Amino acid sequence: MKIYKDIITNDEMFADTYKIKLVDEVIYEVYGKLVTRSGDQIQLSGANPSAEEADEGTDEAVETGVDVILNHRLVESFAFGDKKSYTLYLKDYMKNILGKLQESAPDQVDVFKTNMNKAMKDILGRFKELQFFTGESMDVEGMVAMCEYRDIDGQSTPVLMFFKHGLEEEKV
Repeated sequence: MKIYKDIITNDEMFADTYKIKLVDEVIYEVYGKLVTRSGDQIQLSGANPSAEEADEGTDEAVETGVDVILNHRLVESFAFGDKKSYTLYLKDYMKNILGKLQESAPDQVDVFKTNMNKAMKDILGRFKELQFFTGESMDVEGMVAMCEYRDIDGQSTPVLMFFKHGLEEEKV
């Protein structure tokens, strides 16, 4: 299994256990599912709850969300109120990634420069439909993933988008 981590914050962003599609050699689209998880009730063998406990009931912890977001502890970011603020973030982030690429993978610099502008122009056209997520550290200097819901086979499917060149693969 591979885990994809942010090269700036080292936060775990997603794993290869989901359906993944590489778009324009620069954006990973990760297809998630809406899930609801309930907390485990622990019942000791042979124990019977008293009548009072049975009447009161218990509050069971229920967690609902997108599996990729829940499993990798991504945190929704509300840092971008408008397209302009997100574009400013992108310029700084892309500069950082470009610097890292020039050091570690100079052969990818042209691919990154050429395809990223095209991909981001398309994505920014849907800005109002996007949600933004950081890794567990909540560091907006690192990658801010995007999520949008698409109609796939008649179902609303969460699709998370991550910048390929801002990730490193770790085999586990």
